[in-house]
Amino acid sequence: MEFNAKKVTADIVEWIKEWFSQNGNGCNAVLGISGGKDSSVVAALCVEALGKDRVIGVLMPNGEQHDIDMAELLVSHLGIKSYVVNIKDAYDGMMSAVKNAVGEPSPFTTTNLPPRLRMAAVYAVSQSQNGRVANTCNLSEDYVGYSTKYGDAAGDFSPLSRLTVDEVKKVGRVLGLPDVLVDKVPIDGLCGKTDEDNLGFTYAVLDKYIREGVCEDPAIKERIDTLHKKNLFKLLPMACFEYDPQ
Repeated sequence: MEFNAKKVTADIVEWIKEWFSQNGNGCNAVLGISGGKDSSVVAALCVEALGKDRVIGVLMPNGEQHDIDMAELLVSHLGIKSYVVNIKDAYDGMMSAVKNAVGEPSPFTTTNLPPRLRMAAVYAVSQSQNGRVANTCNLSEDYVGYSTKYGDAAGDFSPLSRLTVDEVKKVGRVLGLPDVLVDKVPIDGLCGKTDEDNLGFTYAVLDKYIREGVCEDPAIKERIDTLHKKNLFKLLPMACFEYDPQ
């Protein structure tokens, strides 16, 4: 079925309005702004749904951020209020404490700590500004676990988690976002590689597999299936022991 970007965009806007009417009437939408397509599209959707005066962006460099001008461009384009919370001191302090406790941290620790600190910062701003936190993940990244549990995967409501990367871009164009934001190549900001370099396949290939079940390269199909299976726990509610008092 062909993706109707205009209809889906309108549906998401109405969904955000309804969600806030039930879960935070009069509250603000607060989200981390990276300057990438996902946070740009979510911010624009929230502006459409709630008005620019009820959307707050949080820019969170870890010391220096080479592409922070893209985040600043989005804030300026949408005319929303924004705050800068530099996480460098928190990151350095936490890494020092972890090293003192357990020795040299694993590469996974250094990769996942910044997004978890950023989410703590977003929630701190949100709770100080009568807010609800918008999750900015998309289906493609979630499908293969390209997110940090309790980091960028957290939030109170999620407008894009059922849309692929290609679909998110189409929504961004409907919303009139600058091409430089919609088409910005996602880079992890840590090792200098793009998301697709790290994954080992393109989002175009992944999106086709998700929507059509087609992947011409057996090795890539196996990698996608493996990543999906290994990371399913991120998408499920926390497992709980079910106690029966009877």
